Amino acid sequence: MSVKTIFRQILCWMDGTYRKIVAKNVRRFRQKLGLTQEGLAEKADMHWTYISGVERCKYNISLESIVRLAKALGRLPHELLK
Repeated sequence: MSVKTIFRQILCWMDGTYRKIVAKNVRRFRQKLGLTQEGLAEKADMHWTYISGVERCKYNISLESIVRLAKALGRLPHELLK
């Protein structure tokens, strides 16, 4: 296996890992506030299907979206990444 292939596999693993962390934290903080996906979407000015996709690790979420979600959840952006 080439170094390039190994590097790609590591990047894919890291990408998936961080998506899972963000997904878990968005869902956890949303549920703590008693919000539905629709309620969070309204507060963050997003569509509920996007919130659903984030929580299912479907999207590679942008920094802007992380900031908007964190604000809607009353959290700091880095808290979604821990």
